[in-house]
Amino acid sequence: MNQRRPVTSRLLRGLLGCSLGLGVAMAWAQAAPAVAGLPDFTGIVQKNAPAVVHVEAKYSGRRPKSAGGVPLQGMDPGQAEIFRRFFGMPMLPSPEEQAHTSLGSGFILSGDGYILTNNHVVDHADAVTVRLQDRRTLTAKVVGTDPTYDIALLKVDAGGSLPAVSIGDSSLLKPGQWVLAIGSPFGFDYTVTQGIVSAVGRSLGNRDQPSTSFIQTDVPINRGNSGGPLFNLQGQVVGINSQIYSDTGGYQGVAFSIPIDLAMNAVDQLKSKGYVTRGMLGVQIKPVDDDVVKALKLDSAKGAIVVSVSPDSAAQKAGLQSGDIILAYNGSDVVQGADLPPLVAMTKPGTTVPLKILRDGKEKTVNATISAMPRDQNASAALDKAAPSSGADALGLSVENVDAPTRSQLGLKAGEGVAIANVSGPAAAQAGLQQGDVILMVNQKKVGSVEAFRAATAGVKPGDTVLLLVRRGDSNNFIALTVPSEKAD
Repeated sequence: MNQRRPVTSRLLRGLLGCSLGLGVAMAWAQAAPAVAGLPDFTGIVQKNAPAVVHVEAKYSGRRPKSAGGVPLQGMDPGQAEIFRRFFGMPMLPSPEEQAHTSLGSGFILSGDGYILTNNHVVDHADAVTVRLQDRRTLTAKVVGTDPTYDIALLKVDAGGSLPAVSIGDSSLLKPGQWVLAIGSPFGFDYTVTQGIVSAVGRSLGNRDQPSTSFIQTDVPINRGNSGGPLFNLQGQVVGINSQIYSDTGGYQGVAFSIPIDLAMNAVDQLKSKGYVTRGMLGVQIKPVDDDVVKALKLDSAKGAIVVSVSPDSAAQKAGLQSGDIILAYNGSDVVQGADLPPLVAMTKPGTTVPLKILRDGKEKTVNATISAMPRDQNASAALDKAAPSSGADALGLSVENVDAPTRSQLGLKAGEGVAIANVSGPAAAQAGLQQGDVILMVNQKKVGSVEAFRAATAGVKPGDTVLLLVRRGDSNNFIALTVPSEKAD
């Protein structure tokens, strides 16, 4: 009771003040003209809210840790991961409840049911549903995810065309521009908040997301907003609300969104092949700080200085050297070191790009043919490419075709092996099988495609023992997998 009295007294004082000043307020409202220059967001909300969805992911057990990031200031890493990634349930649920349900937001990309959200919202979920503004709840299929970009592509079948958002150009954003968020903070659906762009090209120093230059805003977002859209004044999506920076776990005026340009680059790849391929230059860099400026007698602290060059990399083949300062990449200025990784990552492998560098006080241009970054083995592949046959289900795993970069990295020939996309069964897990392992043979039969794997496992049933030849890294090993006679509880 003692805690409620101050709240009640403040409420009464507020009502009293409201009643005393009602006549004055009404007169002012009638006389005061609209403030010129301030935006009215109602049109944007009315047009786009139907294309925003509430996402709910369910787990049969404690969910694994999502792709991480920088711990929040003043919090231990465990707490920071929970709060920084604002999944969670309304009214702060118990750990047991939170382990079984994750809430977030998303938005419809196209009328045929493709939906975009954050990977950490649905990471390793056993079932995902989305709720539309008309209160329909639909089962969502996870088409593919990319932990590095923190992107997840979902698909629903609504039995007809759905309302969809318009995609904008996040590269045109500038600090000071108005932006708007729609999402489900704390489970309160279709909450609208607004603010301005605080900064663009923001690097969080995050080892798991070095290829992302975030949009920083002061838009109020909290747990449950994650995966929701960030709109510009034209009603176009320019970002995906993803993270907050806080020493309390709640919004404190600093929020980060994934640029939509980067996200759509990932979406196109997830649709076509179920995973994301990134470009790689093959250099270790650091920012050009004041000490570098002083030592090299530079005019400014612009660019990224090359610390080392990886052997046989695109950078080495282009002739880059330690001490070179990269000033521009493919026509885009590298103002700070953090600008370079996202530019390289979004480059299609095999593309030749010009780099403007500073060496020995002189500018010059070199051309580099970008290679493919080793694939993120934590990414889940498109379920369309997974083997859904009963035999594969009995083994407790699903597979996908091996992409060219992975094949080259493992020294495999065309038509050799299938990659494990997901390990779901206890027998497969106990046998030590992992995502990214490549199965070369099933019972001494070579398998070089999903179809071949399906055929080789078609007759597998509970109680059978299957001999798999598995490639991990640069070594092969035979693993005998006995299918359980009955499903584990």
